Amino acid sequence: MQKLASDALQEIRIKHRWDAIDAENDEIEKARNQSLKYSPKLLKNGDTLKQLLARSRYLLYKSSNKWTENQQERAKILFEKYPDLEKAYKLCQNLSWIYNQTQDKTKALIRLAKWDEKVRQSEFKSFNTIARTMSIHYQNILNYFDNRSTNASAESFNAKIKAFRAQFRGVRNIEFFLFRLSNIYA
Repeated sequence: MQKLASDALQEIRIKHRWDAIDAENDEIEKARNQSLKYSPKLLKNGDTLKQLLARSRYLLYKSSNKWTENQQERAKILFEKYPDLEKAYKLCQNLSWIYNQTQDKTKALIRLAKWDEKVRQSEFKSFNTIARTMSIHYQNILNYFDNRSTNASAESFNAKIKAFRAQFRGVRNIEFFLFRLSNIYA
């Protein structure tokens, strides 16, 4: 879920970046039509808007207490220009905090419900998709808080089975396939 939230945040950042690229291209074209030399507007840290959005990619994956000084300055400018990015960033960090700090299943359910409410109030389409997925699969998601385990090992084993089956271009005799599989992986 945390990965999906980070992807949703990056989706918002990328949308803003495309808008900045379009605006810069319009300004370049306008300057060219007036036979002027284009010089981009620089922000306090020396970045253009387009550069700010490109260079802020990795800082949005990190917790704010792990930012370098440059990243702190860049984040301050970024969040001033794009308050929706700050709101989305805080939603991501809040979800990470829930997964990393919550030990009890009941508390996790309450915190995830509050997070879900914040998402619905924010009206971010990509975050609403995550919230809907969580509400559909909340029982399975809450199982994580029992012993901090995921289904990654089952997914890994399933990938091994698929690769084994693909290696022999399918299965003709299911009983023999299962026999070989159990001998190799058991």
